[in-house]
Amino acid sequence: MSANPSSASAGAVSRRRFLKNSAAALAGGALVSPLLSAFPQLAPASALGRDGTVAPSNRVAIGVLGMQQGWDSFRNCLSFKDVEGVALCDVDAQRLERRLQETRSRANGRSAKGWRDFREMFAKAGLDGVILAAPDHWHGVMCVAAARAGIDIYGEKPLAHTLREGRAIVDAVRRHGRVWQTGMWQRSTGNFTRAVQLVRSGRIGKVKRVHVGTGGDFGNPSGVPRYADVTRGAAVDRGTIGKPPAHLDYEMWVGPAPWFDYDPRVTHYHWRWVLNFGGGNLLDWVSHHVDIALWGLDFDRTAPVKVTGSANFATNPPWDAPRTYNYELNYADGTVVTVDSTMGAKWFGENGQWIFVNRGQLTASDKSILAYNPPAEAVAGVYVSRNHWRNWIDCIKTRRETITPAETAHNTATAGHLGLTAAITGRTIRWDAATETIPDDPAADALLTPTIRAPWSL
Repeated sequence: MSANPSSASAGAVSRRRFLKNSAAALAGGALVSPLLSAFPQLAPASALGRDGTVAPSNRVAIGVLGMQQGWDSFRNCLSFKDVEGVALCDVDAQRLERRLQETRSRANGRSAKGWRDFREMFAKAGLDGVILAAPDHWHGVMCVAAARAGIDIYGEKPLAHTLREGRAIVDAVRRHGRVWQTGMWQRSTGNFTRAVQLVRSGRIGKVKRVHVGTGGDFGNPSGVPRYADVTRGAAVDRGTIGKPPAHLDYEMWVGPAPWFDYDPRVTHYHWRWVLNFGGGNLLDWVSHHVDIALWGLDFDRTAPVKVTGSANFATNPPWDAPRTYNYELNYADGTVVTVDSTMGAKWFGENGQWIFVNRGQLTASDKSILAYNPPAEAVAGVYVSRNHWRNWIDCIKTRRETITPAETAHNTATAGHLGLTAAITGRTIRWDAATETIPDDPAADALLTPTIRAPWSL
């Protein structure tokens, strides 16, 4: 997209880049004889989209920032013929080079370039969209910068490290007219969509209570090592603490977070269990099962009025994130959502029946509930996406809202931020959604505002 959101339609940047590169190739190539110049130049079929490919002018040019979770999403997008991978960015030169070579081995990634500084990539790479998958503490600064640059965004969850960074992202996306997709991909998975449709249809009656599990003890079913494995650090050479490897730009890795001496146990992956950079599973998985629970309640834009909770925090440095936790979200209509360290989402209806969903699982108190086919009008309000990454690409082209827009992601993340704040302070949090403040507890409210290290800012 253009840096000016009100300018040309989707695909304009790709088109301009293609025409510019074609002109440069002709200008820099061998001289053409006068005889040959009298005949029209023949373009290859691939340039015109006549061989089953998509013409460059119709491709969405995307980049990726962060080569771990971001790489998986980038590969998913490169599986689409109308996507071109043009830019990769990472502060680890070794990881960047490896992924760059893999990208260039693909037909729609041959021209990809590598970048060490996201600001240069945003300014020079000619991006229509970018996948932002840096650690949580980077989300606010990077996402706001991408929106200002006129780039559509696939942002990893949780939306932001702190609540007010999340609000800054939402405001920037709206102000600059960007298409935003959050990496809350469960919304594009059949069993979760079906569960939400069944709950919304009223099949188990009015729901006033939901139990949600988001995993604890530094582990989850996706293969993240358990607490003992993460914290043991048996192989770590203590002499390497404070001495980052030459191929890693550690100053840039820490970025806007308060300074934290390099520790190989924390970088790259296990930063999530250090509150300076992440929020443990409590904040990470709120964007999965709590999101699904709220989606089923049609609470996408509804915030709790009161939050209480507690947590068992790790106490052996550098680890300080919650290991286990239990917090309760109370809504104005009397609905109560309880969140703990189990897994899945379970809605309880007023008639005693229930629906439970987890990854690869959908069950109910009575099998007939799952066999029920809700009338079309009962599920018409449930957005259906079959592929999370395809949904983003399609919305870049149509300018339609994605299945997980920034405002929805912020609403879900707010539940996690307030749950974590209640656990840290040990106090009841009374939330004013209109002002997004905790008006009667300034100390708790301050925990929702980031400490951003200079020279970075939102």
